[in-house]
Amino acid sequence: MHDELPAREVQRPIGVRAVVYDRYGPPGVLRIEDLTVPSPGTNQVLVEVVATSVNLSDWEGLLGSPLYARIGGLRAPKRRVLGSDIAGRVAAVGGGVTRFRVGDEVYGDNLALMGGFAEYAVVADGMLAHKPEGLTFAEASTLPQAGAIALQGTARVRPGQRVLVNGAGGGSGTFAIQLAALAGAHVTGVDNAGKLDYLRGLGADDMVDYRRSDFTRLEPFDLVLDLVAHRSVFAYRRALAPGGRYFCVGGAVPTLLGVGTIGAVLGRLTGRRMGVLAVRQGPAHFMPAAELCVAGDLRIRIDRTFTLDEVPQALAYVGEGRALGKVVVTPKGSPV
Repeated sequence: MHDELPAREVQRPIGVRAVVYDRYGPPGVLRIEDLTVPSPGTNQVLVEVVATSVNLSDWEGLLGSPLYARIGGLRAPKRRVLGSDIAGRVAAVGGGVTRFRVGDEVYGDNLALMGGFAEYAVVADGMLAHKPEGLTFAEASTLPQAGAIALQGTARVRPGQRVLVNGAGGGSGTFAIQLAALAGAHVTGVDNAGKLDYLRGLGADDMVDYRRSDFTRLEPFDLVLDLVAHRSVFAYRRALAPGGRYFCVGGAVPTLLGVGTIGAVLGRLTGRRMGVLAVRQGPAHFMPAAELCVAGDLRIRIDRTFTLDEVPQALAYVGEGRALGKVVVTPKGSPV
């Protein structure tokens, strides 16, 4: 089948529709613009984007807040087009690319280059994998970042342990709840009241409405995976059982700094490990999630699908914490 495809590229349009922004701010700073179709470099692939899932990192990149969202672009965005988790078809490959051919169906995390909220995006070939036949483009796009976070955050969970996921109703939380339950843990999910029934359906044993209850004052946990960290390290220390672990992924800068410094010292003194989860990127870290999905052990929940023109609404929907699971943008409105 590959032999019937052009060796290096297919006919491409001159222009590409993309959602761009030139300054940090609310969704209103975004606009549709026609750009020149990018050309892949030596070890890059040009992907015709079929689906891009929205991550909290996209919302932070739009606002330029927390401060770490401005890395590489303190005063203005380094990349004009947001969107990192993409799925689509290879349209062209650079001279050093050997793993992919034009027409291949691929997915990956393009956090370094972004560009997913457009009809075409350039991706480093090492960040891509072949899309499993058992997943749609939309489903595949939900996995690279959220799946990797959930897998690494729950990697050492054991049967009978008490696990809490804070921010459980979003993309990474959805997968983390299921993975912890699959490992045989007693799982508690924390989010707003409107998501609690949803968390129960994912396999959570207990649900906590963060507006009504303080999870750091509950019976302590063996693992706390915090996807929206904003409390003091002392509160998080209180939430851990002896030998327990607390990992945060994103959140307020003072909290992250506190966890990485004071929390690390407290962990050594008390036997309760605390730290910022250093998430490893690339196919090796998200493909296991896709395999679990294909096998039926892990479910993908796509809350809503938006068009390219609706990217501002999609980002607000995720950033304001309303999404149940993942939100997907389909740049060309193609069947996914």
